[in-house]
Amino acid sequence: MDFTDEQITRYSRHILLPEVGGKGQQKISRSRILIIGAGGLGSPAALYLAAAGVGTLGLIDHDVVDLSNLQRQVIHHTPDIGRLKVLSAQAKIQALNPDVAVVMHEKSLNAANALELIRGYDVVIDGVDNFPAKFLINDACYFAGKPLVHGGILRFEGRVTTIVPGQSACYRCVFRQPPPPGLVASCQEAGVLGVLAGIIGTLQASEALKLILGIGRPLTDRLLDFDARNSSFREIAVRRNPRCALCGPSPTITTLIDHEQAVCQVPLPTSALRIG
Repeated sequence: MDFTDEQITRYSRHILLPEVGGKGQQKISRSRILIIGAGGLGSPAALYLAAAGVGTLGLIDHDVVDLSNLQRQVIHHTPDIGRLKVLSAQAKIQALNPDVAVVMHEKSLNAANALELIRGYDVVIDGVDNFPAKFLINDACYFAGKPLVHGGILRFEGRVTTIVPGQSACYRCVFRQPPPPGLVASCQEAGVLGVLAGIIGTLQASEALKLILGIGRPLTDRLLDFDARNSSFREIAVRRNPRCALCGPSPTITTLIDHEQAVCQVPLPTSALRIG
């Protein structure tokens, strides 16, 4: 594709990068990225991917904007309260960059529709706030062969990891199965530092762009944890579990299933999780 003079100016700081250049920007402009959840993590990821010139951004969310969302879900503004999040997000994305096509999926992701929705995209970003949905997204991306960028936040701590099906550890290799409902504190119960969503969401956007461009070292087989209180990052190495029920040599999970939903649950600090 040929860029217009306006597009060359818009993306000039990318084009100047030897690792990106015009060919890399063309890859970005042809890419299709799905963001599941237009909330705390999906907001900054969507804005930066739109600014980068991603050709198509898919947004999955069935919720409406609530006043309590505005502390961290920066794509939504006060006049958007009561508006569908996908509509609110679409308006901001297109105002930022009219080059980007926004595909709105006003629905919940479930076992019946996940594969159909995910198959049409190059990379998937997990911006959901509960364990059952995270496991469903992981499984669907594995079956569809789509790279997944996972993110999670709670209180002052966040986590990012990238999963490439068949090449790296999947989410079930590390966490195995959703915890029983009520075991993990919710964001409504425990709270979350609003700016943390921006830090983790933009890291997810960075991972997605690296995957599209084929540059750098993605966060595969690594968990990157961030502690906002100490402004510290910690990297935890993980590996594929040969007994993984999904991606192991003798899988017992062969179809998508819907786990019981529990509101706004995200992973606890690593010390409280079973790894590997």
